[in-house]
Amino acid sequence: MNQQATTTSLDPHIRRTPPPPRVPRPRSGSHPAGPAGQSGQIGRTSRTEAVRAEDTLRVLVVESDARAAETLVHGLRRHGYDTSIAGTGSKALETYGDADLVLLDLELPDLDGLEICRAIRAASDIPVIAVTARASELDRVLGLQAGADDYVIKPYGFRELMARIEAVMRRARPQGRDRTAAQVISAGPLTIDAGTREVRLGGHRIEVTRKEFDLLRLLASQPEKVISRKELMTQVWDDNWSRPGRTIDTHVSSLRGKLGSADWIITIRGVGFRFGHLGNADRNVPENAAEAQRGAALTIA
Repeated sequence: MNQQATTTSLDPHIRRTPPPPRVPRPRSGSHPAGPAGQSGQIGRTSRTEAVRAEDTLRVLVVESDARAAETLVHGLRRHGYDTSIAGTGSKALETYGDADLVLLDLELPDLDGLEICRAIRAASDIPVIAVTARASELDRVLGLQAGADDYVIKPYGFRELMARIEAVMRRARPQGRDRTAAQVISAGPLTIDAGTREVRLGGHRIEVTRKEFDLLRLLASQPEKVISRKELMTQVWDDNWSRPGRTIDTHVSSLRGKLGSADWIITIRGVGFRFGHLGNADRNVPENAAEAQRGAALTIA
């Protein structure tokens, strides 16, 4: 029995699925020997490997079951991810800062996983996927409310987990055509920087949540377009099935208050929202960030 079959059969939490074909990867720091005159090719290979290393997703697996953790790590590494393991909540809180993504089991020996999720979310925007046997609807709701970006129930299919990881990371770290999109959107005194995820108004930083930033940037990136509520739910919340409710209205109201004017986001009744006309917005720019924050309190109240 080969190593792959042995590892997969050990863990009951992962349903067995046929593995994808392996793509040979060059070993770091080593190059095949070649005739003289190929140093340029070797140099290009080194640069390519450096880019790959920089782009490698770092995943922290927080799992108290050592066998389940090793099986999951084995699968992730086969897909090219750089992985590490934390067997306790305390260890997870010490090491999550070095990861790009956290796969968090909610059943830990020292701390409740929901508390770990809340602590990470309070201090960082690092994506968190809860991977747990807690399968009730209430458990899923509590996990998402604690700040998890997604919720996967054991036993799960590894392909499904990979698809969910890719979906979460597309939102957290846009790639492909999003990389070529404008990193900084400017509309008069308003600046939205996708690289630093900062919103500035008249040079003053406006504190926004992750979803508020994503919502504002989506609207500002298509200033002439009316974006439907359904599209907002799909692109900002990655939710294709829920009926758009008060979630969007709450975030829009909060953004209007923080920006000091309702003219930045225009409601199109029965359809959705669009980014406000620059002419209207210019007349309502607060003189400083403090005034914008006071306006937020008044608008939300």
